[in-house]
Amino acid sequence: MLITAIAPIAWGSNYYVMGSFLPADAPLWGAVLRALPAGLVLLLVARKLPKGAWWWRALVLGTINMSAFFALVYVASQLLPSSIASMIMAASPIVMMVFAVSMLGERLRLLPVIGAATGLLGVVLMLASGTSTIDWRGVLASVAAMALASFGFVLVKRWGSTVEILPLTAWQLAGGGLVLLPVALVIEGPMPSYDVPAIAALAYVGLVSTALAYLAWFSGLKHLTAGTTGLIGLLNPVTGVVLGTLLAGETLGWQQGAGMGLVLFGILLGQPILRRRADLLV
Repeated sequence: MLITAIAPIAWGSNYYVMGSFLPADAPLWGAVLRALPAGLVLLLVARKLPKGAWWWRALVLGTINMSAFFALVYVASQLLPSSIASMIMAASPIVMMVFAVSMLGERLRLLPVIGAATGLLGVVLMLASGTSTIDWRGVLASVAAMALASFGFVLVKRWGSTVEILPLTAWQLAGGGLVLLPVALVIEGPMPSYDVPAIAALAYVGLVSTALAYLAWFSGLKHLTAGTTGLIGLLNPVTGVVLGTLLAGETLGWQQGAGMGLVLFGILLGQPILRRRADLLV
């Protein structure tokens, strides 16, 4: 669980980094430069290419989890404050649980469901805080990214149980980057020029918030239920709120603070130790 927590904490920092240091008019190139270099680095380390059905599976998962998701998150980071954009992702545990029931046959358990609902209530409080102007285009981009990634992560758990984490992550990142590269060229033209702070931001996003984070996240999906993994993902909005307040000068009102508290409580409710104790009581 601690290793899995690396991922949402790193992802929560993306909203501030991308919104502050990367150009707002090149979301497709931002997604390509996040996925493809990270995938190639991991591929060099893994030294293992896909075989058989994994050639098309890697492209499908890379398109869902990487290229489309990264582009939507990039748009959201430019249109919304980091706290609001990341808090929308708190709805992902509920969506992941629904997909896990229908695709994996996982059983819904009471405490994780309550924890996910508690986190969602935190989202409502954050969005209703009125501390910032909300661009609903950014909200739609965040919701689409959350739903798409929730489906893709459960699909990884369904398909990837027999594949090592390192090549599984490398194939998706490289595949997603390659799928999106020609799309970025056609729609946005040649790759934009980046200044030194933007290059440093791309390096952080690619190596830390992508390569390292997805290794940690897919490790969690391999060893934990989809619902428990999704609840750990609630650390994403907490990180976004903290960084948005400390670094971006965003206002933390009482409703945002209460929402963050509910998110943390929701994570606690869904942890396996509490779930096992509740099962014993039942």
